[in-house]
Amino acid sequence: MKVRKVVLPVAGLGTRFLPASKCVPKEMFPIVDKPVAQWLVEECCACGIEEVIFVTAQGKNALEDHFDSASELMHLLDSKGKTDLFEQMRSLENLVRVTAVRQKHPLGLGHAVWCAKDAVGNEPFAVILGDELVLSEKPAIGQLISAAERLGGSAIAVDEVPADKTNRYGIVDGEPVEPGILQLRRLVEKPRPVDAPSRMAITGRYVLPPEVFDILEKTKAGQGGEIQLTDALNELASRHESPMFSVVLEGRRLDAGAPLGLLKTALHYALADARYREDVLETMKELLERENKA
Repeated sequence: MKVRKVVLPVAGLGTRFLPASKCVPKEMFPIVDKPVAQWLVEECCACGIEEVIFVTAQGKNALEDHFDSASELMHLLDSKGKTDLFEQMRSLENLVRVTAVRQKHPLGLGHAVWCAKDAVGNEPFAVILGDELVLSEKPAIGQLISAAERLGGSAIAVDEVPADKTNRYGIVDGEPVEPGILQLRRLVEKPRPVDAPSRMAITGRYVLPPEVFDILEKTKAGQGGEIQLTDALNELASRHESPMFSVVLEGRRLDAGAPLGLLKTALHYALADARYREDVLETMKELLERENKA
């Protein structure tokens, strides 16, 4: 069955960005000329996703507003002859169907995904975490969807990490079936380097069957007192009803979940954009020369 819907859990408080995130959701922070959320939604649209389901919390209304119509703004742009901006805003309004559901209590990623159960329904769906961007020619979530459909199972995006950093990630364990693809036996949440079954870390994109919702509903709180998505995926993998795969995606994975990561991500996106590349390179050159003289 075709993957038509994607869940974006964006209910977090963004405490690493305080005070900037006190009133503005971190997903609305700009990467060059678009907020993080728009880059993610455009990634989904580029591979045929029909509906984006935001799992939000109190104070996150700006996310829904960003993709909603803004008649007063449109009238102003039209009256001032700002045709290019007018067309950009109209395109944004018509980009995709946006649904929002609330995660009323911060009970972890697994609970956030479960909150989207009714909006997803009985069909396979994708999940993208709001901190992870992938700069690539092919849409990252599209790569994962294609792999899941071709291999006939669920799929999890992974990337290789240094051996001494496995305790920061969920790590997968499995058997190679193709270059860059493992058929999974289990997932381990933040293992010590000595206990890690591999160096392949889960990187924030998933294609999952609807059966995961029933598992999440019965999953008990684990590490940190939260309902872990990794625990539910382990249960799903153990049932052997359909295989689960990890897939190394093409492209550069960028973590925008902290201030320095956001800055680095913005630089990568600016350098990939012909409108800004030369100016950014010139500015970087000037800064380096100034630092060398200091």
